[in-house]
Amino acid sequence: MDRGQHPPGWAWQWLSSHPATLHQLECSGAISVHCSLYLLGSSDSSASASRVAETTAPRARKYKCGLPQPCPEEHLAFRVVSGAANVIGPKICLEDKMLMSSVKDNVGRGLNIALVNGVSGELIEARAFDMWAGDVNDLLKFIRPLHEGTLVFVASYDDPATKMNEETRKLFSELGSRNAKELAFRDSWVFVGAKGVQNKSPFEQHVKNSKHTNKYEGWPEALEMEGCIPRRSTAS
Repeated sequence: MDRGQHPPGWAWQWLSSHPATLHQLECSGAISVHCSLYLLGSSDSSASASRVAETTAPRARKYKCGLPQPCPEEHLAFRVVSGAANVIGPKICLEDKMLMSSVKDNVGRGLNIALVNGVSGELIEARAFDMWAGDVNDLLKFIRPLHEGTLVFVASYDDPATKMNEETRKLFSELGSRNAKELAFRDSWVFVGAKGVQNKSPFEQHVKNSKHTNKYEGWPEALEMEGCIPRRSTAS
């Protein structure tokens, strides 16, 4: 299968002026991907008028994948959301196209990975790998043969690490991950890397599973990351 082969010698250039952002997802003790917080005023007419004005005011414009501002030309807008505990599945959005989600029915427990052509931004393949009861060799066969320039989007769900072995962690590290070597049982993890990257990716967030800090019983909070990735030039 052609997984987005590109000419060799590509030095990955991350866009430092548009770093990824992290949102820890929590709303009144309930797990939620989209939460809104507002305060109700008194019951007098001025408070009522204020609430009416608030509800009729135009909403802030959202751009591709819900980003608060547009990406520069020749950049790909993305949003990656990890699973929330073992209840809400992860999401991977690129250029306003949902690559993986529960609605698309292509996510699952473990690591949810979308491979993308770094030139065109087109999806190459998306799969979920069960890292609790699955076979790690299935994951290795998926990420070993990647061609230089392939973008790799990863979102954890439930448990991303039990089946991880040394080779798996090494391959993710070579894609630009700082945290793959320490990823553990039920950690939350979102990551965007690339085959051929020469530096560590700025697009990564990791929260450890700890009974002392977990937001939900048995799991840490979910993670949400968004940003802009420069397209790979067709020139070598």
